[in-house]
Amino acid sequence: MARVSWILRAWLALVVGLAAATSAFAQHGGDRGEYQFLQARYGTDAHNVDVTARLKELARQDSRLRITNSTFGVDPDIGAHKSLRIFARGPDGVVRTFDTTEGGTVDGAQFTSWSSGNWNGGGYGGGNFDWQGRVAGNGTGDRGEYQILAARYGTEAHNIDVTQRLRELARRDATFRITNDTFGGDPEPYARKTLRIFARDASGTTRTLEYPEDGMVDGAAFTGWGGGNWGHGGGNGNGNWQGGGYGDGAASADQGEYQIVQARYGTAAHNVDVTQRLQELARRDTRFRVENSVFGDDPDVGAHKTLRIYARARDGSQRTFEYTEGGTVDGAQFTGWGSGNWNHERRPLGWEGRGIQR
Repeated sequence: MARVSWILRAWLALVVGLAAATSAFAQHGGDRGEYQFLQARYGTDAHNVDVTARLKELARQDSRLRITNSTFGVDPDIGAHKSLRIFARGPDGVVRTFDTTEGGTVDGAQFTSWSSGNWNGGGYGGGNFDWQGRVAGNGTGDRGEYQILAARYGTEAHNIDVTQRLRELARRDATFRITNDTFGGDPEPYARKTLRIFARDASGTTRTLEYPEDGMVDGAAFTGWGGGNWGHGGGNGNGNWQGGGYGDGAASADQGEYQIVQARYGTAAHNVDVTQRLQELARRDTRFRVENSVFGDDPDVGAHKTLRIYARARDGSQRTFEYTEGGTVDGAQFTGWGSGNWNHERRPLGWEGRGIQR
């Protein structure tokens, strides 16, 4: 009888132990990492946005996720290779920075409470981190770095002004999903649409942020978001898909001293005219990275290529600007950059730029 009682007690102890272990596992759910998540930003050193809210949603779905523009529903620096930067606090209280490059994978196992999304979202007790990890002010919701001028929804061929509707959405929530129903119309049925927000950064330069259909918009990137006190740089139907007509932001970036004539991309042996493509890129942004994918062609496979921009100085002399593959073009030095209204040479130029009329 004593032996049976001993076996029964041992069995009960085992059951209780298993139940406790199961409860602990369920509670943590694989979220026993040593770093406490604080905040996340996505983009480049020059242009990046707060994606903390979006990352919380993704963390609840999976412990691993791939870093792409579609993951966060925004491309904060078109043409540039971006990164996800996570700020977290270690067991010693020191804030650490974790960088994952575009195309890479984040594993949430190293962060505590990853899948629950129960993070201390907001730096040092509520502060807002910038890209360098500096705390930039306090408050909630309206600490972004971009001032909205206007917004359009649709495709390049067919799009509508949605500035007023965006203002209504901003007053309701910090985040929302992009659908036809959201904006109360389908400007081009059966086509994949985009929300374009035209904004001005701290330097006064006009920026274009693109959000694909079904993606998420997080208003944390924009100053005054919840108040809706923005959209005064156009937003009256007079703007266009390239952002022309929205305030004077474009003009601030188009005061360079060189007038573009033409552009070619490739090597001395094999190169192509990319003037028209450069005009398209210039209308979207003041900066972009030089890559085959940007120009849609690899004119000399396996070779290191260059973008050559042929321009005319104010005194009429010719200048050639070279940007190596992987480098960044800044249009601030070219007049009329954002408008794409260049007086380009009608005759195609060779790699050496010969043929320019002075």
